[in-house]
Amino acid sequence: MTTARTSPTSRSSRSFHVLANPLSGGGKAVHLARQVAADLGDAGATVRITFSPGIEAADGLVRDTKAAGETCVTVGGDGFLGSLAAPLIEHDVTFGIVPSGRGNDFARQLGIPENTHDATRLALAGAPTGVDAIRLGNRVVVGSVYAGIDSLVSHLVNTAPRKLPATLQYQVSSVRGLFKFPPRHYRVTVDDDVFEYRGFTAIAANSGFYGKGMHIAPDADVHDGLLDVIMVGAGNRLKFVTAMPQLYRGTHLKNPEVTVARGRVVRIEAEGVEAYGDGEPIQQLPATVEVLPRALSVLL
Repeated sequence: MTTARTSPTSRSSRSFHVLANPLSGGGKAVHLARQVAADLGDAGATVRITFSPGIEAADGLVRDTKAAGETCVTVGGDGFLGSLAAPLIEHDVTFGIVPSGRGNDFARQLGIPENTHDATRLALAGAPTGVDAIRLGNRVVVGSVYAGIDSLVSHLVNTAPRKLPATLQYQVSSVRGLFKFPPRHYRVTVDDDVFEYRGFTAIAANSGFYGKGMHIAPDADVHDGLLDVIMVGAGNRLKFVTAMPQLYRGTHLKNPEVTVARGRVVRIEAEGVEAYGDGEPIQQLPATVEVLPRALSVLL
């Protein structure tokens, strides 16, 4: 764990703790974190940077941020943000987001700029805003929990050669996953409604985006206290490949294989499927998730 500090000027008395994942974006987060700290320091803030040694350090880092009276700025991807979500909620720490991962789908949902300087300016000027999250057991997920072909795709992406551009990693892995994943019998309970089908996946979405820009739940709203549940039934595999552009446009909901529901508590059951959240493996099904209304305080 490495910590660096910059000094304030007379223009601001605010203090920021920049938490960065040094592995994010193939290591580019190290440079970006220093860039963020420089921008914050130029605005007159007191800043320190910590490069997280791993998920096990998350609670201590956030608790330390709270004790110091600092505002947190995260520099990393969806997985890193997900690892910090539970302690950020528990310790009631407001934070800004500077995206630097492969997917950055939660930042995309929130409208946070991809440009590092612009995202840092938003962290400086933004107002604390309540944003929903998802609880699964003792884990908190910011984007979505999914279980099916997309779990396999996430595994393939996580193990893909880094020489491939991020967008290509997801697209190539999606096609590979489609031909590797056999359909399962799913039972999905959304509040009091039960859905059973033979299919490819079930997604409980807080954020509308996953898989680096796939607009899987185009009607999702991170402020409404509800999860959008997307259930994809088994269909012709070639049709799914040709329909992939619809996922990015968010026009796939019109397909007869897709069922949509909305609720606060979702239980997903299927044999031999692992649930993923924010691009990371969580647990084997069955899994019960619930929305945490406005649990996160994000600078927007």
